[in-house]
Amino acid sequence: ITLAQFKTLVAAGKIHYFIADGQGFIGSTAANTSYAYAIQQWIEANYTATTIGNSTVYDLTAAG
Repeated sequence: ITLAQFKTLVAAGKIHYFIADGQGFIGSTAANTSYAYAIQQWIEANYTATTIGNSTVYDLTAAG
């Protein structure tokens, strides 16, 4: 999924939360060139992280 597609789904209310994994979202060595990395950067820049247990969660329904 591209960043543009992800943003469209968030705006349409189809994605409500994003849970970061223990690797900081992505475990790939080429992550900085991936769509997942672009999505990660957009989420981090526009939403507030909350820690629940040992997980980092982003509420994508909050104003972003």
